[in-house]
Amino acid sequence: MFVRIEQPSDSRLAPFRDVGSPAALEAAGLFVAEGRIVVQRLIDDAEFPVVGILVTEAARAGLSGTLDSVSAPVYVCERRIVDAITGFNFHRGCLALAERRPSTASLDAFAGASRLLALEGVGNPDNIGGLFRTALALAADGLVLDAASGDPFYRKAIRTSMAATLRVPFVRTSDVQAAIATLRSKGFRVVALTPSADAQSIDDLASTRRHRLVLLLGSEGGGLTTGTMALADIRARIPVDARADSLNVVVAAAIALHVLRTEA
Repeated sequence: MFVRIEQPSDSRLAPFRDVGSPAALEAAGLFVAEGRIVVQRLIDDAEFPVVGILVTEAARAGLSGTLDSVSAPVYVCERRIVDAITGFNFHRGCLALAERRPSTASLDAFAGASRLLALEGVGNPDNIGGLFRTALALAADGLVLDAASGDPFYRKAIRTSMAATLRVPFVRTSDVQAAIATLRSKGFRVVALTPSADAQSIDDLASTRRHRLVLLLGSEGGGLTTGTMALADIRARIPVDARADSLNVVVAAAIALHVLRTEA
């Protein structure tokens, strides 16, 4: 249903007034998807109920076939109205509100997995989005996030991931070390990525590819904590030029997933 909006004070836009507040959105059980590609994937996948969509006329024209299938209201208005409602510079043309759902409730959901990423203290939403996008592209089966890692449903993480945070399952845990220990008990080998010179080169781990693997990734500042690092079966480093000390966590994850990809 298409609805023309002429004023930012229109009461029908009330659900969109908190899109700039992650806390308010989470409390309401909602998330924001922005940009034509992300919104199209949200609608096409039909995994999350859409509450409403806000679009400019240009975005409506570009998504006409997709928007025609949406049962939720589609509000069409000028960009200035969207800017006034959202409180930020709206230049992507469309924005959708959808119902968020809890993370996968249990590690049991990964019973058939062969590759997982486990994150400790990865808070930057760009990195969260990039890791989910990498996981989807390189066939990781899911992610485990500790309480200090960023929210996959934060709008910037969703946008950076190109909607991969809506497609790749994840578990949020208050005790990542216990989660890792549980995965080890289920037959996973644990590989911790570290720039430490005394770690094994990832180039020497070809034989590890036959195993089910959990790749541990820590914050770019402090890396993995000592307790989490101690749970690793293997400490692996990615060789880099002497002029660099380390890699961005997303780049490191991509290289590791490629090198340690499952055997054909």
